[in-house]
Amino acid sequence: MAPMPSADHTLLEQQLKDTIQSLHNIMVQVTAYDATTTTTTAPSASAAPSPSPNIGGGGRSSTSSRDVLAAELTALSRSLQTIHRTATTRTLPSVPPELVSYVDNGRNPDIYTREFVELVRRGNQLMRGKQNAFASFRDVLAGQIEAAMPELRDDAARVVAATNGAGNNSNNNNTAGGTQTAALTEK
Repeated sequence: MAPMPSADHTLLEQQLKDTIQSLHNIMVQVTAYDATTTTTTAPSASAAPSPSPNIGGGGRSSTSSRDVLAAELTALSRSLQTIHRTATTRTLPSVPPELVSYVDNGRNPDIYTREFVELVRRGNQLMRGKQNAFASFRDVLAGQIEAAMPELRDDAARVVAATNGAGNNSNNNNTAGGTQTAALTEK
């Protein structure tokens, strides 16, 4: 998983901070909700200006709690829409679902990564062992064919060479018998 570019990361981080601020402002408005009185408001600290309670007094305007709460909900909606647009226009790093469930179960993601690397390494060692076994079998089989049927020496050497084997230099000589056998097998 490649890290996000710094500009994308900073932008997304700011958008998330704005959304968290909107949620905090809504929490404050809901706990201090009073449908009958008015609340003094001042501009919010979030990127999208929205009304929020002014604890120190001396606010710029006087509005009802209902209006302030509605404005905060609108600001939250805008924040969520902005995050959605960012997520759909940029390619965010993908996280394997196995890793997400691993973390949901309360385990360390570094342990998951270590176990995954060990599993891949074990699989690679197994595959290398199989390749070496088949290469060894190929060489033994070619040697047995050459010993049992000397007329197939060139064909066996050609097969070994075509499969990246280490054939003997004596097997690569073109003899009359080997050429005749190749000609017969082609017919």
